[in-house]
Amino acid sequence: MIGDIRETKECQLKDPMDLFHSGQVVKICAPMVRYSKLAFRTLVRKYSCDLCYTPMIVAADFVRSAKARDSEFTTNKGDHPLIVQFAAKEAQVLCDAARIICPFANGIDLNCGCPQRWAISEGYGACLINKPELVKDMVRHVRSQIDNPKFSVSIKIRIHEDLKRTVDLCQKAEAAGVSWITVHGRRIEERHQPVHYDAIKIIKQSMSIPIVANGDIKTLKDAENVHHLTQADGIMVARGLLANPAMFAGYEETPFQCIQDWVDIALEHGTPFTCFHHHLMYMMERITSKQEKKVFNVLSSTSAVLDYLNDHYGV
Repeated sequence: MIGDIRETKECQLKDPMDLFHSGQVVKICAPMVRYSKLAFRTLVRKYSCDLCYTPMIVAADFVRSAKARDSEFTTNKGDHPLIVQFAAKEAQVLCDAARIICPFANGIDLNCGCPQRWAISEGYGACLINKPELVKDMVRHVRSQIDNPKFSVSIKIRIHEDLKRTVDLCQKAEAAGVSWITVHGRRIEERHQPVHYDAIKIIKQSMSIPIVANGDIKTLKDAENVHHLTQADGIMVARGLLANPAMFAGYEETPFQCIQDWVDIALEHGTPFTCFHHHLMYMMERITSKQEKKVFNVLSSTSAVLDYLNDHYGV
């Protein structure tokens, strides 16, 4: 099973649940603020990523404002399977957002894991792990109001200090019809502490739906180890993919072809300069010297970046 994560051929399965039932570990690009947008999703899909999430979108804004919809969500024909992650605290608002997105995505995910102060103060994100009845209600509402039975409804959570509470939350969500659960193996107050993979394993053993492991996975070897430790059905990666978008295809560091692909995709999509540049800074972190970083990181235009890449790397 661990070797299965090395599978590099493009997955033809477009229904996320088919991926989870394929017998192989599902390789997933995490929802990342500013970063997991269409252009980056297009890149990681070229390098064996099976399933991509959008950045978190506040459901109430998305429902209320066409401007928010246009700026927060873009997709295209190749951008599947795709999960749209929402921050929500009211069942009907989440349903309304799901109904709008349903024709353009394969499922929605409810964010129950974001530890940022603003999210928690607004009643979003990680505070929802302490409101299992509300989470259950939101999942059940979406399930009952979306006609498409293949449209997935998932949640992404953090863990409690008392793991029984986390298992209870997961079992309530499962009873409400949740498709799978992603577990970031840290508590709300933990930032850079070691991930509790043992907790993810206990949750996996307590459930009959797929469980995805998330937290501190930087390389394909890490992904294999975490699968081995947790027996999770999927592995979700954030920063590891930012640093090396070709990680799931077995590359130890970002290959130059991947950098070339990013330049082509980003220019084709009209990616704003700051985003284009930041992605390259992440990708080149391990392959540039301190001196090169000093020069590259202060470049201030697309043409300057393109000239630098051409002069130094032939990209």
